[in-house]
Amino acid sequence: MFYTTDTRKHGLKFDPFKALVVPRPIGWVSTLSENGQPNLAPFSFFNAISDSPPMLMFSVANGKDTVTNITATEECTCSLAANALVDEMNMSSAAVNSDVSEFALGKIETAESQLVKPARVAKSPAAFECKLWKTIELPLVEGRTGYTTIIVHVVGVYIDDTYIKDGLVDVASMEPLARLGYMDYAVINEKNMFSLNRPEVDDSGTEATLKSGPWDGVYK
Repeated sequence: MFYTTDTRKHGLKFDPFKALVVPRPIGWVSTLSENGQPNLAPFSFFNAISDSPPMLMFSVANGKDTVTNITATEECTCSLAANALVDEMNMSSAAVNSDVSEFALGKIETAESQLVKPARVAKSPAAFECKLWKTIELPLVEGRTGYTTIIVHVVGVYIDDTYIKDGLVDVASMEPLARLGYMDYAVINEKNMFSLNRPEVDDSGTEATLKSGPWDGVYK
């Protein structure tokens, strides 16, 4: 099949776009309003875009408290949404009023951040403390809610020491959640993880070979 995105005449039950760009990590973003009201919400239009400097991006539907809060205060935290917290993450997506704290709604324990004011999710295996770099309003589509892309600079990183083994982060034991299409999710764990070695390029720069087996621990 083929369809054009301007007409969206795909003939399916739901727009398939988000079911095709998968898996997507979940940014569990905590912000504070100007008067100190906490807000916590998960976003699947989320990813790292640079490691030097460390930068994250997430896109939020216009009108959401997250956009209002981070525009005003220029700070947030992004906690890792893990399998052990799936119900809490899901509850925090509820479209409640601005004066309702999703931390309280989902009975989600908070932990104080060190460099920013918004709290992180205490039981999350890892979290990023972030400062706003830039907001970008994406093009509007007539009759649909617009989105704002928020780019943040990571100024601090928290990792639960339980998940550090032999000098590496044990992602498999963290069991991070990933967003798929529709109402589907996935869990990353040791059953569905594998490693690869990068191709080794010869001195001429014209040929490359692959070393079979798991990663040898050397970045190339």
